[in-house]
Amino acid sequence: MHNEHLALTSEIHELEMLLDSIPEANVIERMGLQSRLKSAKEALESLEQLPAAPKAKLTFRGKPVLGSHGISADFGAKAASAFADAFSAITASLNEKLGEAGPIPDKAKNQLLITGTAIGSFGFELELPKDRTLLPDSENTEEAIKRIEMLFRTAATGSDDEIAEIVDEVHPRAVKKVYEFLEILVQQHAWCALEYDDRSFRYADYDQLTYSSARLKDDNIREETESYRGEFIGVLPSSRTFEFKLSDQEGVLRGKIDSAIDDPDLLNREWLHKPVTVSFNVVQVGNGKPRYTLIELESITL
Repeated sequence: MHNEHLALTSEIHELEMLLDSIPEANVIERMGLQSRLKSAKEALESLEQLPAAPKAKLTFRGKPVLGSHGISADFGAKAASAFADAFSAITASLNEKLGEAGPIPDKAKNQLLITGTAIGSFGFELELPKDRTLLPDSENTEEAIKRIEMLFRTAATGSDDEIAEIVDEVHPRAVKKVYEFLEILVQQHAWCALEYDDRSFRYADYDQLTYSSARLKDDNIREETESYRGEFIGVLPSSRTFEFKLSDQEGVLRGKIDSAIDDPDLLNREWLHKPVTVSFNVVQVGNGKPRYTLIELESITL
């Protein structure tokens, strides 16, 4: 929206200059420019009536930062780029478009815009993308920045189970992008703070950020596909949860049904209390409890 505002303002200025250079007697020549000027002013007026795009603040402390005066250009560029990648990946995962590999979907559409410097320590004011067409995908950009703040906070102060809950929701690949951002800070002996809306988290020091980064590293987050024999003994379609009783050992697995499955009630109609073999996606962080997700109905066999 910021770029569109600049483009319209520039176009209006150029059209007004052109009109000033054309004599009033040249009516036909002026008519086309006046029509374009009117359209540009109406577009700018409509744009200015829209709510302002939301903004976040990402600030840094540590070796690359000189108080509130400045920041190393090399570090600033790398950190801003890595944070933007993490934001795009989290957004894509919330929109259920992020795969295991390949380019991050809609990355160009979900770009953060640096609109100023954030003073306190030193950092950036970031404008979130705002889709004026109000498409469903645009709703998740604000949620994405909240999830990053939540992941920072949980990795620094939460339990393994709390981290696993977020990993399970946003996709391990997106979490890896957040880890890559934090690892740049680790390498440069820096730490950060993130503020958005009424939410904010500030790493206390370099040691806390290093601890947080290590907890998001690949070797601390296990994601595998595991097969089990047993039967579904309970399925709640509205909450998309299930209970699965194991046949070869004592115990009941509790997990969730992925949003890719359109009709979770089909489990009740087709497989409830029937002996099956089923593959679950299993995520475990550190010493936390495994979290089970049924990704697709095709993984169930009688």
